[in-house]
Amino acid sequence: MSNLMSNSIELISSAGHEQLSVFQDSKTGLLALVAVHSTVLGPGLGGCRMVQYDNIDDALKDVLRLSEGMTYKNSLAGLDLGGGKSVIINDRNLENGRVELFKEFAKCVDSLKGKYITAEDMGTRVSDIDIISETCPYIAGRNPEQGGGGDPSPHTAEGVFQGIRAALGFTYGSESFEGRTVCVQGVGNVGFSLAKKLITAGAKVSISDNRPKQLEQASKELGAEVVELNKVYDAKCDVFAPCAIGAIINDETIPRLNCKIIGGAANNQLHEEKDEELLASRNIVYLPDFALNSGGVIMCASEWREGGFNSKWVEGKVAKIYDTISSILKASREESALTGQIALKLAKDRIEKKRSF
Repeated sequence: MSNLMSNSIELISSAGHEQLSVFQDSKTGLLALVAVHSTVLGPGLGGCRMVQYDNIDDALKDVLRLSEGMTYKNSLAGLDLGGGKSVIINDRNLENGRVELFKEFAKCVDSLKGKYITAEDMGTRVSDIDIISETCPYIAGRNPEQGGGGDPSPHTAEGVFQGIRAALGFTYGSESFEGRTVCVQGVGNVGFSLAKKLITAGAKVSISDNRPKQLEQASKELGAEVVELNKVYDAKCDVFAPCAIGAIINDETIPRLNCKIIGGAANNQLHEEKDEELLASRNIVYLPDFALNSGGVIMCASEWREGGFNSKWVEGKVAKIYDTISSILKASREESALTGQIALKLAKDRIEKKRSF
C-alpha cells in the first residue's frame, strides 16, 4: 500500500488531480479506483472501465490518465462537466457475482456525493449501470426504459466517423469514403459500429482484434478483411483507426505505420507527447482522440441536462465533432502547430475562462 500511495502522490501532483479514491471489499472481490481530475466546469463525468490489469500500478496510471483526458474531452465538446474516471480491477467477462460487485461499487460512487458521475466503458454495460442506479443516482448511460440513452457506443462511433470525414477533406480534398481504405483496430461495440458506418459509406475496411470470437463474428457480419494482430501497424491504408487500448502509437509502432491519417475511438492513443512530433515528421495527420471520441459522453451528458435525454440534442452535438476537427486541422496548418497542442489549448482555455469567474 505504501508503494501505491507514493506513486499516487507523484502521479496526482504531476497532472493536478483533485481526488483519488481507492475502494476495496473482500466479500465481493471489489477493488476499484476512482479519479476526479477537475470539477471546474461541473461534476466529473467519465465511464467505469473493468479490466484485469496486470498490477495495481497499471490500473492507477490508467485511471489518472483517463480522468485527465475526460476533463479536456468534456471541455472541448462544450459540456458543463469536468473529468473523472473509474476502473474496477476484474475480469470484464465476470458473470458469477457481477451483480453483487456492482452493488458494492454503487456505494463507492454514491459516497462521493456527485463529484463523480459514472457510465459505461470498456468491460461494462448498460445492465451494470442498471444495478448501480438502484442505490446511486450519479450515473449516465441509463437504460432507455428508464429515460436514458442506453449504450453510448453508437454515438462515439458516429463522432469518430464525422471527424474522419473532415480529415479526408483536409488531407485529400474530398470527404468521400469511396475507394478509401480504413484499418480498424478493435471491433468491440464502438469499433464494430464504426466499421459498419465506414463500409456503408463506401470505404474498404480491414479489422483486427485480440479476441478470436469477436473478430470472427465481426468479419462474418461486415465482410471485412482480417489483419493479423502483429501486422496491424503495417497495414497499408488511408486511415488507421485505433478503437481498442491506449498508448499504441509509440516508438515501436510509428515507423511501421503505412497511413496518412490516424483517427479512432481509443483513449490516450499516444504513449508520450513526443509521439505526435514523430507522426508529424512522417506527415501523418493525427486526430486528437479526446476531440474525436466525445460522442458517447455527449449522449451521457444529455441525461444530466434539464429535461433529460434528448436524442435530437445529442445528434446535433455529435455532428459538430466534424466542425471541431475541421477547426483543429485548419489551425494546425495555419499556425504550424501540432493538432494535439491546438486541441489541448482550446480545452484548457475554456476551463481557465470558467475558473476566472
